[in-house]
Amino acid sequence: MHRIIVSALATSTLLLMPFDPARAETSGSLPGLALLDFNYVDTSGETRDQTAEHQKRLDAFMVALRRDVDASRKYRMVVPTCRPIPCQVGQSALVELQDAAREAGAKIMMMGGVHKMSTLIQNARVMAVDLATNAVVLDKLVTFRGDTDEAWQRAETFIAQQITASSAAAGPLPAPIKLAVFDFELDDTSAGASLTNAADAVQLGQVTAEVRKLIEQSGRYRLVDVSSADAEAVKTHALGRCDGCDAVVAAKLDAEQSLIGIVTRISRTEYQVTYRLRDAKTGAVIGTEQSGLRMGADYSWTRGAAALIKSRLLKEQD
Repeated sequence: MHRIIVSALATSTLLLMPFDPARAETSGSLPGLALLDFNYVDTSGETRDQTAEHQKRLDAFMVALRRDVDASRKYRMVVPTCRPIPCQVGQSALVELQDAAREAGAKIMMMGGVHKMSTLIQNARVMAVDLATNAVVLDKLVTFRGDTDEAWQRAETFIAQQITASSAAAGPLPAPIKLAVFDFELDDTSAGASLTNAADAVQLGQVTAEVRKLIEQSGRYRLVDVSSADAEAVKTHALGRCDGCDAVVAAKLDAEQSLIGIVTRISRTEYQVTYRLRDAKTGAVIGTEQSGLRMGADYSWTRGAAALIKSRLLKEQD
């Protein structure tokens, strides 16, 4: 995880909302939420100084995020007061921030940050803590493309949806599932299947790395290291044909579930992606999904696999 929430996280003034009598009657029963300002880190290496632009976008981001979370009517927004002002991670100790949030009537304290990785890629992370138990009840890492007003607005909308769709007020997150994600395999049914292509192994490695990253970032799973697995089907990349032996291997690695993935090459420009999820203890298939026919050479496999994982395996947690 990137260190994007351990520096300045200042508390901004909430956007004033029109008085709503009906909302006023019910707001007292809503869990209080202290939403601290996100911080911003830029390690893209770009030569132009964009500090002022980023601060302007971050300010607008926070105003919109508080507005949208407040509009969901799932939380009662509160503003903690610290000494010195404002409440700021790095300036005030975490325990002081928590105390200030509790005094303001918050049940949940939420903080986060945005990390610009490159010219086009930014990561936004948001975390929430239950102030009664100090348990982390929300931890989301979102990657978005672009550094424009529109890109920031899309990211804010998505993050607001993640916050309001979560059960942060209900209690701590369930323990992540220990998952063994094995290397993706190639099933080549094309006319040139007999031709050995070293580039295929490189592309499959990139597919596996991207899938593991997406799954780990979801917070729902904890990846189990499979590098020590010495089963023949693992070594020969034949898990897709061993009738569930991946579950046996996963169980030996102390995983709760196993996931195998297969890229089926139909032709040099057509392919499908399949994943199969099993219970490591029983070997039962928990879920299996396949993408539709996709167009693109081997360099597009990673994109296809990522789309399948995000739209099927991880969709239910959004």
